[in-house]
Amino acid sequence: MTTLFIADLHLSAERTDITDCFLHFMAHDTQGIDALYVLGDLFEMWIGDDDDSPFHQQIKQAFRQLTDRGIPCYFIHGNRDFLVGKRFSRETGVQLLPEHTVIDLYGTPTLVLHGDTLCTLDEAYQQYRKKVHNRFIQWLFFRLPLRTRQNIGQKMRGNSHKNNRAKSQSIMDVTPDEVLAKMTEYGVHQMIHGHTHRPDVHHVSLHGQPATRTVLGDWYDHGSVLVCNPSGNVLETRDFTAPETTPHTAHSPA
Repeated sequence: MTTLFIADLHLSAERTDITDCFLHFMAHDTQGIDALYVLGDLFEMWIGDDDDSPFHQQIKQAFRQLTDRGIPCYFIHGNRDFLVGKRFSRETGVQLLPEHTVIDLYGTPTLVLHGDTLCTLDEAYQQYRKKVHNRFIQWLFFRLPLRTRQNIGQKMRGNSHKNNRAKSQSIMDVTPDEVLAKMTEYGVHQMIHGHTHRPDVHHVSLHGQPATRTVLGDWYDHGSVLVCNPSGNVLETRDFTAPETTPHTAHSPA
């Protein structure tokens, strides 16, 4: 009985080391698991389900092979791949979840999300997020030719990297009060998210009761996986050159 969580892989054709590690993970680490959750930013950039590049086909095939084995896979949009849509879901068998979803993780109600909605101090990003998630703006964007959308995506990607370098680390991290507010809103004492690229397990107090927030790591230098089973949760890494399990020091009791 094992459930896996990953986020912030930022897959792209340029980073073959990340792709190789991911494909190894999908082929070997997912054997016999109960479910796989992808909590956003699977891709460095996703401009529409009609981008049928060989690279995207390779990634989709890995998910199709997983779900064809009867293993459920769930996906929550990130800030880089919020345009992943129904066609991707049909072709892969991956189930798309709302941006805030409560799951039963071996008896513990757990809120899973990408994590960008928790960063409320980054007001410029939150304004941008509101615009790009507007259904009408997305409808207009999808009417543009694929090549035009790719060019826009590359420009937005560059602007994002530039803007993030100019922001303080505190602004780009989660707002503690927002974490507690989301836990309270959804009635949970356990939260799992990505986005901040700061893997750790945070123990907080929620209305006098212990609560846990687990942050998934990114896949820039090595793979990062949260392994959950009825006995507890462990953050682990996967090496790019020799994909083998290396336990992380952060642990969380179930």
